[in-house]
Amino acid sequence: MSFADLGLSDELLSAVIAAGYDTPTPIQAQAIPSVLMMRDIIGIAQTGTGKTASFVLPMIDILAHGRGRARMPRSLILEPTRELAAQVAENFEKYGVNHKLSMALLIGGVSMGDQIKALEKGVDVLIATPGRLMDLFERGNILLNGCELLVIDEADRMLDMGFIPDIENICTKLPTNRQTLLFSATMPPPIKKLSDKFLSNPKYIEVARPATANINIEQKLVDVAPMKKREVLRDLIRSEDVSTGIIFCNRKTTVRELNKSLKRHGFRSGEIHGDIDQAARQRELEAFKTGEINLLVASDVAARGLDIKGVSHVFNFDAPWHPDDYVHRIGRTGRAGAKGKAFTFVTKADEEAIDNIEKLIGLKIERLGKVSAPKEEREATPKKEAERRSSRGGRAKGEESEKAEKPEKRQPRPEKAAAPAPAPREKAPRSKPDEGGTDWNGPMPDFLNFSIPA
Repeated sequence: MSFADLGLSDELLSAVIAAGYDTPTPIQAQAIPSVLMMRDIIGIAQTGTGKTASFVLPMIDILAHGRGRARMPRSLILEPTRELAAQVAENFEKYGVNHKLSMALLIGGVSMGDQIKALEKGVDVLIATPGRLMDLFERGNILLNGCELLVIDEADRMLDMGFIPDIENICTKLPTNRQTLLFSATMPPPIKKLSDKFLSNPKYIEVARPATANINIEQKLVDVAPMKKREVLRDLIRSEDVSTGIIFCNRKTTVRELNKSLKRHGFRSGEIHGDIDQAARQRELEAFKTGEINLLVASDVAARGLDIKGVSHVFNFDAPWHPDDYVHRIGRTGRAGAKGKAFTFVTKADEEAIDNIEKLIGLKIERLGKVSAPKEEREATPKKEAERRSSRGGRAKGEESEKAEKPEKRQPRPEKAAAPAPAPREKAPRSKPDEGGTDWNGPMPDFLNFSIPA
């Protein structure tokens, strides 16, 4: 099957071919004809399957005729993160090159002024995160009663981020006779409840079992001590000859510290997390895409939907807290049929999380066992070497004698410097003055032989 078999317009097909695509993915082949027929869709597909194009392409043809009015967008796409919203906007620009559709991007971290100006001109496609959309709606800068098509993308991520109440609120402000498309990697009960409430007789499309990992990704678990994580990571990056890799951490502070550590050791790395403003995030992503840096240390803000070509490796520096996040993290590699590798560091505290991950994906992940740091990083200073030998039952030369002498220097008090001499035995030789003795073992002197009167 080719894209020409899906019912897309000639102008759109030429843009798809120019982008280098000729064969649709399974989710695209099943979803595009149904979207063009104006049906509601529930699409269940793991990350990296091309689901963004499965709604962007038919939307371009559906919206080709008509014109948006001021503050009244004709269609709305909801994304959980700024990065995903910006990526969808890039897709519209790429595939809509032969159409004259207007588009606006509503995300946090940037000025509202330019966004309000774009809305005033009227837009065909509005791509937004829920928070910024509700801010502008409450200010009266946007009206949603003219929206004919709604896309809820990464619905399970919306659930994780606490956006479901906002989604429900937004849906109540849209026309009831709209077309709604919902895409998610998994279908937990709250998402099922949302779809039952706001979708009308949807077509259910599932191209992979929910929460399965991409078969093109080679997965490994690495047993490691918490204090050795950085050393082992550097060793793996070198030994694996990583061309481009994403390193996921659970906390923003870990992201910052690890990125600084990698740079100190000569790696070309950058960072992305929730505390970085939008302009800085875009600069880091662009540097990663162009190869200016080849390692991106990230929080889970980068785990969902980011489509960066050529990512060869994913490293879970911290095992993810939620099993679903594991699937999305490693899904940054092995995209579009390419091969990829994913390494997850495991400490004793992570065993329960790993068990939950293996239950979710239905796979026992291979363990590499304890991984040593590279030889040049194991070379210790003399002090560290002494400590290492001591912990193994031996000791470095002079180590114990130094430790024995130092307390006496720090504590000069005679009563604690040494234990009192034992009482002399009956047969012990007497000390002689010429021998420098200090104890007197002779008869009692006369001047001490007196009695105290009563």
